[in-house]
Amino acid sequence: MIRRLLIVNRGEIALRIVRAARELGLVSIVAHSDADVDTLAVHQADEAVCIGPAQAAKSYLNIPAVIEAARNCQADAVHPGYGFLSESPEFARAVKDAGLIFIGPDADIIDRMGDKAMARQTAIEAGVPVVPGSPHAVEGLEEALSVAEDVGYPLLIKAAAGGGGRGIRVAEDAEMLTKQLPLAKSEAQSAFGDGRVYLERFIARARHIEVQVLGDGKRAVHFFERECSLQRRRQKMFEEAPSPAIDSTIRKRLCESAVALAEHVGYLGAGTLEYLFDEKTGEFFFIEMNTRIQVEHPVTEMVTGFDLVRAMIQVAAGEPLSIAQNDITLRGWAIEMRINAEDPDHDFFPSLGTVKKLVWPTGPGVRIDSGLYEGYKMPPFYDSLVAKLIVWDDSREHALTRAGRALDEFQLQGFTTTAGLHRRLIEDSAVKAGAFDTVFLERWLAEPASNHANVKEVINEQ
Repeated sequence: MIRRLLIVNRGEIALRIVRAARELGLVSIVAHSDADVDTLAVHQADEAVCIGPAQAAKSYLNIPAVIEAARNCQADAVHPGYGFLSESPEFARAVKDAGLIFIGPDADIIDRMGDKAMARQTAIEAGVPVVPGSPHAVEGLEEALSVAEDVGYPLLIKAAAGGGGRGIRVAEDAEMLTKQLPLAKSEAQSAFGDGRVYLERFIARARHIEVQVLGDGKRAVHFFERECSLQRRRQKMFEEAPSPAIDSTIRKRLCESAVALAEHVGYLGAGTLEYLFDEKTGEFFFIEMNTRIQVEHPVTEMVTGFDLVRAMIQVAAGEPLSIAQNDITLRGWAIEMRINAEDPDHDFFPSLGTVKKLVWPTGPGVRIDSGLYEGYKMPPFYDSLVAKLIVWDDSREHALTRAGRALDEFQLQGFTTTAGLHRRLIEDSAVKAGAFDTVFLERWLAEPASNHANVKEVINEQ
């Protein structure tokens, strides 16, 4: 039984978990750094405990400090949110060894699915299609060149332990592969402490589509797919559900493959399987699994009506899945826009300051996930995400219109954000038509702003 839940995270996701805990009748305890003592999550939680100084390595990533805090506050379970320790098998093991419940899958599954090369092999075993490439991490140049002959160029060189779009290089031919391979291995070792890399076919105009799953260790269900192709430097900025790129036949095959893989590994908790979709051929390929709740989970909640955070706490507590696949249906369309404290007009340079004025949009189909409030001072130590603006309506066209209305209502004074960029983006003809891929946003951002739709700018004054 879970009675007291320690939340080891910050910002909007910490607040999101606090709310789910309260609705389940649990005592919510937020573990925070010195810099986050005044966050909304800390204010809203039943209890709070400081786990260290502002630097993440000494607080949010400090496993001994977190375990000590969990013991001191008599927590029964630990929820890691996303980022930080959420996909650390060492942390999951430490929580279990302390006699506590980890809100997420078993450490061995995090290990297996967090390693891209191992996850790829696991997908093959489960009969899930993967991008043609090396069956495992390549040992050296000779093996890499041999794989390239079979798969063909261009190729992606990817860090086996990578994530967040880091540790990826493109090789157009054998000469480039020879040069890039040692550099990629060195980068992987430096960034992840693991120099292994693997190869896969480079799909030039792919879409990034992911499937949300939930498992209880024996059975799994899916909550359909999300479209995540609008990315900058492989970081998602704009997500929607469902995807405008696939039809019902492909959707069925895609989602069933995700459930097959989740059940193959005995997955427990909320997880996301990421795929590349080739619109030319109609093929989809599994690329990796995120073994935690995703930033963009709200769009799935909006189109299915299920509370994923609450559900992952319930299955972690030992409750079997209470729903069948037929209970989960798609309704309408949802869009999420990530509002970051960055200046798009100055190469997305971080923007810091104190919130002087804040007006959130409201009305039908509008949801805000954020820890901002008037008087809040942005700390300079963490991720720039400050809010997620999510809208829902009965069709994609109506959802885009509602997104524009919501952005027009949004007012923030104190620092610059990406809200204005989203206002311009949703007026783009290609975005309106759903005709984009994973490199579209980079091309769009490279164009002069004067080429984009002339729309009312979001009030966003420093």
